[in-house]
Amino acid sequence: MESLLKFLSRESAFSRRHSEELIREGRVKVNKEKVTSPTFSVSPQDIITVDDKVVRQGTIFVYIALYKPAGYLSDLKDPRGRKMARDLIKHDLKLFPVGRLDYSSEGLMIFTNDGETANYIMHPRYGVTKEYLVKFKGIPSRETIKKMKKGITIDGELYRADDVRPFKISVSNAWFKVTVNEGKNRMIRKMGEAAGHPVLKLKRVRIGKLLLGDLNPGEYRHVEKNEII
Repeated sequence: MESLLKFLSRESAFSRRHSEELIREGRVKVNKEKVTSPTFSVSPQDIITVDDKVVRQGTIFVYIALYKPAGYLSDLKDPRGRKMARDLIKHDLKLFPVGRLDYSSEGLMIFTNDGETANYIMHPRYGVTKEYLVKFKGIPSRETIKKMKKGITIDGELYRADDVRPFKISVSNAWFKVTVNEGKNRMIRKMGEAAGHPVLKLKRVRIGKLLLGDLNPGEYRHVEKNEII
């Protein structure tokens, strides 16, 4: 434990005198609560902000489930100025996406500041599955589905789905539930294209144990780690 003044003058770009002024002016918050006493005690777990900008994240990990709409990028920067999924989350912490959904796809994304858990979710060796609802052009045959599950080689790389099962079939198109445990770039779209059934729509509905649930496009909710893995 240490005083808020000591922490702020050490960890920020502010001098000790300026730090004290900021605190007394009510511009400093500890865990979202305004603190005006320079001698207020803080610990490594506290989140401290100045003018609502984080000075230190502490050891608190945040996990957010977001419904990414189509037409948003999963990345944190875009030189072309397109809309970013991260901007839908009103949170000051430095959060990063766990895996990606391509620009045209929609559905469940996880944002967190927990790098270890993010790596666990994304690395194929841990077998954390992701489930998608996929609308293919045309109706894939049983043989085509078997190929997707066995694996399709595209440009020298093997793409394989853990499971592919019919969800809703119409006269000209078909929705399938597709489950994978890898995060290769656009892998389901590439498999569909290679199989002669391009993907018309793709929506991720599950990551690990975490379901998209009743979130609407652009909405998000805070979740716990044990809800995911």
